[in-house]
Amino acid sequence: MTDKNISFPQLSDKVADNEAQVKITTTEGAITLKLFPKYAPLAVENFLTHAKEGYYNGLIFHRVIKDFMIQTGDPLGNGTGGESIWKGKNEKIDSGSGFKTEISPYLYNIRGALSMARSSDPNSNGSQFFINQNNKDNSSRLSSDAYPEKIIEAYKKGGNPSLDGDYTVFGQVTSGMEVVDKIATTETGENDKPKKRLKLRKLKSSKIIHLRNKDKTESGTFLFQTRLFSIHSS
Repeated sequence: MTDKNISFPQLSDKVADNEAQVKITTTEGAITLKLFPKYAPLAVENFLTHAKEGYYNGLIFHRVIKDFMIQTGDPLGNGTGGESIWKGKNEKIDSGSGFKTEISPYLYNIRGALSMARSSDPNSNGSQFFINQNNKDNSSRLSSDAYPEKIIEAYKKGGNPSLDGDYTVFGQVTSGMEVVDKIATTETGENDKPKKRLKLRKLKSSKIIHLRNKDKTESGTFLFQTRLFSIHSS
């Protein structure tokens, strides 16, 4: 695919005017990410609203697989819990099982990508999310007919292309991948659950997105307005 004139937001550490920035402090260190409401408006709104309301405070990383990903966002801590901000409030977005998967031709599961975790149902996104950790070259299996050249190049640094087209990518790590790697190498037990209790301690938004309620994305969905917030947990 020709991509000389296409911009892929994950490939830049710079936070654009229409992107949010968040810092996740864990028991192992801090991870800074930027979010893409233009391409995954539901996932970003869900993530930031949950964070603002303290939903993620103190949750553990309940599933960790070295050379794959690290996962959190489940209040039950076993991979079966969590819900979206719309459950019981807006059936058009979440009829009870979760909200839809958002797939963008501009976002991929490259190393450091922040993605929504869900069940086999594409409409089951709730609160769980994961960060792609794999650092092995995965570019050789990718066809230039299906993947942009810039993304193939990015996959040389790692990532999980097998997840593309199935899981919502809504953010990218801009600093702190060494923390992600540290968490990923933690010894695990049954169901890939870390034997050490790894917690998400604090989530802070360090950049405000100023968008009118009627600003539309390319897909026609509406963007939302966010405000600066800081969440702390012990």
